[in-house]
Amino acid sequence: MDISTIIGLILGLLSLLGGFMLEGGDMGALMIYTAAIIVFGGTFGAVIVSFPLSKLKQIPSALRMAFIEQKHNPQQAIDEIVEMATIARREGVLALEQRAQDNPNPFLKEGLMMVVDGTDPELTRQILELEMDALEHEHEGYAKIFESAGGYAPTMGIIGTVLGLIHVLGNLEDPNSLGPKIAVAFAATLYGVASANVIYLPIANKIKIRSSELMNERELMLEGILALQAGENPQLIKKKLSSFLHVKNKAAQEESVVADVQES
Repeated sequence: MDISTIIGLILGLLSLLGGFMLEGGDMGALMIYTAAIIVFGGTFGAVIVSFPLSKLKQIPSALRMAFIEQKHNPQQAIDEIVEMATIARREGVLALEQRAQDNPNPFLKEGLMMVVDGTDPELTRQILELEMDALEHEHEGYAKIFESAGGYAPTMGIIGTVLGLIHVLGNLEDPNSLGPKIAVAFAATLYGVASANVIYLPIANKIKIRSSELMNERELMLEGILALQAGENPQLIKKKLSSFLHVKNKAAQEESVVADVQES
């Protein structure tokens, strides 16, 4: 599980509820099931109308992407590519066949197998870039579902509040009950705005960030595969791929490259 996602959701909800309670609010005043039905039911209904069934079936995958931390180790990928580039220069690319088949990363495995099979470099780039584009497009679809929910939820909250006010204004016989009834009506707005900004939109952003991290790692692998296929110097490959690392890690990586070059 991605602990940051869990902590963020819990902290956001507790902050809203805790602030309300500290002001002397009654927790029971927020538990309005009719408002919840209008807001969440209306939001889910609008999302279902907006997307085909094939996209809606991807919601579990989108949630896994947001809540389950995916391990990315670009430094390990660089080390693997540099090691294989060294082997390829000494023994030829055919010596990489078994290592390529045993590689646990499907993207890197496919690219290496194309190198071993002697695929044209331009065709190798085209195939791998098409796969990256397809995956990125799929992730964008994940995020759009939650972005749509984040857009619909506040509107459904306003609709729920309007419906509540219509009910209140249609029953003015007891002026003393107007205050509590109006407060109940505005609970729908709270549900809509809070769910959009604490749940739906943050999840969409987390999916985008996860996708960006994965695409960056695959771009690194793609450049490494093509450099290996071109027979470039392993240490130059290492230096080139280090540009994909975070700025604070790049300096340490470049020092390692200089040391390796000096030793060689």
